[in-house]
Amino acid sequence: MKKFIFLFCFFVMGFNLYSESVYTYSLKKDIVISTLSIGLFLGSYLMNNERTIPGNLDRNDVNIFDRGLMYPSNATIYNFRYIQLYFLPYLPIITPFAVGGWNIIKEFDTWLTYGIMYTQAFLLTYGTRLLIGKTVHRYRPREYFREITSPINNNSFPSGTTATAFMPATFFSVTFSAEFPDSPWRIPIIVGTHTLAAVVGITRVFSGVHFLTDVLAGAAIGSFYGWLIPTLHRRTNDKISFHSTGNGGYISLKF
Repeated sequence: MKKFIFLFCFFVMGFNLYSESVYTYSLKKDIVISTLSIGLFLGSYLMNNERTIPGNLDRNDVNIFDRGLMYPSNATIYNFRYIQLYFLPYLPIITPFAVGGWNIIKEFDTWLTYGIMYTQAFLLTYGTRLLIGKTVHRYRPREYFREITSPINNNSFPSGTTATAFMPATFFSVTFSAEFPDSPWRIPIIVGTHTLAAVVGITRVFSGVHFLTDVLAGAAIGSFYGWLIPTLHRRTNDKISFHSTGNGGYISLKF
């Protein structure tokens, strides 16, 4: 841990710290986005889709795309999910630190903006995963090997672990690239973070917890929100904008 902290400090010292971030928050806009985020997150928990796992699952019933990559449980590979739990979620704090430093009081707007953005992205990612998971009835690959770990299915599609790995990877890549467009670290960060996220997704398949399509869907969901939320908070953006209405809001894209 000490080596990681030293490397982190050495890394951010390579940038010229400045006070104004390219991102900002808007009270009116963020109230709407945050309400939608919290509503989706909490609403997905209210759905009840408990269903008993049958004991006669047949691998031939699985689509041909996923059938070739079905594996029984593997606890060793399964533990690679800790990359997503203990490393990737904390990477995005590097960007506000590089912009304004640890002085949260002095750089309150920067840290608040990033806090709002990251919270919204997480709630939307996890809420979407739960909503789809409770709507799409799909058993996990390991259960086709008669490894029924619970009499109640816990939703295979999409992969929530993969989604919450790709979200911070994309969020960090997008925000860092926007704040430091000329930095030589841009490409290594984009490639490195998404490689780690991909490793998480791959291990979900080989540990027997998810199908390949579960992982691809999770990666798409996490990447989308990791890109969308920072993009909505750019100070100047004439391609994407958020418009609030009396009963919600809508997003417009210009091509």
